Formats: sequence, C-alpha cells, structure tokens
Amino acid sequence: MTGFTAMVEIDIDASPQQVWATLTDPERIRDFMFGAEVRTDWKVGSPIVWQGEYQNRAYTDKGEILAAEPGRLLKLTHYSPLSGRPDTPANYHTLTYELTGDDTTHLTLTQDNNADEQEAAHSRSVWETHVLGIKEAAERG
Repeated sequence: MTGFTAMVEIDIDASPQQVWATLTDPERIRDFMFGAEVRTDWKVGSPIVWQGEYQNRAYTDKGEILAAEPGRLLKLTHYSPLSGRPDTPANYHTLTYELTGDDTTHLTLTQDNNADEQEAAHSRSVWETHVLGIKEAAERG
C-alpha cells in the first residue's frame, strides 16, 4: 500500500457469505452506496463503474477488480473525478474488503494512496458510513 491509509472495521450479525452477497449484488449496493448503480462482472481484471449522485453532484467513478474471493476478500481500484485530480494511475485508491468469521463477520475496509493524513481522515469518515450501511443491509438480508 502507498500513501496514507484509511481503515475502518465493523462487526456484522451475518455470515461472510451473506456479507459477500451484500457487497456484490447491484440492488443491495444501492442501499449502502447512496443509490449508486454499479456495473461489473466481479471477475479479476474486469472494470467496475459506479454511477450516481453524491452531495447533489452526479458522478461516474471507475476502477478494476484486483481480487475476488467470495466470502473472504474483495480488492479493487477506485478513481473518482470528484477528487479534482487527473485520471492517472497515481490517483487511484485501492480498496480492500476483508471478511473474517463464521456465523458473524468482521469486516475490515482499507483504502490506500491518500495524499496526507487529512485526506485519510476524511476517507475514514466516508467509509465509516459506508460499512455501517453494509452492516444494516447484510443484517436485513
């Protein structure tokens, strides 16, 4: 990992398989990603695109699936034009979702390549809301 890292963790009263389904089902993703539409086939090397609106601004974010191990690990790159930075590899973050547990899940989400501690702190606050949404969606089933 490069740059400053943002990390958040949460315990979820659902199995890793249920959490995985929440992370990868486009309809469930809408529940915790502010209504975003997600397009990908979840295969390593495939593109991923998120489209939606955040704080009254339309966006189209993109990335690539780096690892997909159902019930265990999802790793992908992420670039958002809302960052104001050019679309170059140096401006992509890597998001890593790690799922551990059996009947319940401990979810750890890390985001690398933040420019400084302030950016990492902002990312942490965004991801705290994100993982809480994942928890709520997974526990609803």
